[in-house]
Amino acid sequence: MKLQVLIPSDISEAGKQYLRDRGYEIKMGRGLDEDTIIADAQGCDAMLVRNEPITRRILENIPSVKVISKHGVGLDKIDLEAAAEQNIWVTNGPLSNAIAVAEHTMMLLLACAKKLVRFDLAIRSGDYNIRNTMKGMDVEGKTIGIIGCGKIGSMVAKKCVHGFDMKAVGYDPFVPAEARLPEIEYVDTMEEVFRRADFVSLHVPATKDNAGFVNKDMLSLMKPTAYLLNAARGTIVNEADLYEALHSGRIAGAGLDVYAQEPPAADNPLFTLPNITVTPHNASLTHETTDRMGLHAAQGIDEVLSGGAPTWPCVTPKKPR
Repeated sequence: MKLQVLIPSDISEAGKQYLRDRGYEIKMGRGLDEDTIIADAQGCDAMLVRNEPITRRILENIPSVKVISKHGVGLDKIDLEAAAEQNIWVTNGPLSNAIAVAEHTMMLLLACAKKLVRFDLAIRSGDYNIRNTMKGMDVEGKTIGIIGCGKIGSMVAKKCVHGFDMKAVGYDPFVPAEARLPEIEYVDTMEEVFRRADFVSLHVPATKDNAGFVNKDMLSLMKPTAYLLNAARGTIVNEADLYEALHSGRIAGAGLDVYAQEPPAADNPLFTLPNITVTPHNASLTHETTDRMGLHAAQGIDEVLSGGAPTWPCVTPKKPR
């Protein structure tokens, strides 16, 4: 009898074919609510999940599932503590989306600096004279501030320094001295990054301890000419405080790919502001990256169900099922 993998939300064909080639049976989910996921997972040996919440209740009611593999990197939708208690492996693909998210961050940076959206809307409405009334800014010589100097943050720093002759300052207490990049000047506090940077770029996971840490106090440290960039997680920014900072001109603007609520409400006040560039949490959704995310997630499942340990473990059970 073939081992079964539940996929609640569809993924790229590359990931599914990887599993089929190794003899697994794929079961596509019928819905993303708790009851449906629990029902669909009965008898399954693994789950390959995207952004659907994998709650404690789900984890306590899927006795045959040995491994849950995340399509991508972020684990904030999976109750990792409950997974550990239930002795379920959790894996992800930390290398799958770094290139795409770093490139997307650079797009947001340049769009903000060059006021791309405002110029685009103006010329479409016939205001060609905006070229004489509004100016963009050069990024050469400016400072990119990196909060979270992991894979993606480090890539952004390298692209800024080597591609645009910018300076990079970063904060990440978890990067050991031997892993620090020569391109980044590492500082001891986030506050220093917010004070010095012309662009503050966020690259940290969402945790219960850092919700809304980018608040009015942090934003008040930024230069009035500076921009906030967020292609990480929306919950790390206090959106009400960001709105006030943008609306009042306390900071020059922002480029956002993520939001506290997703999908964001249609009446989100941030979307009324002219000094913000937004995208629909699609930084990682390139053709190449979606294939990698599916493949890496499938690889983690195969590694566990073949009797080994996954390349990228996020929860290692004490007594694997």
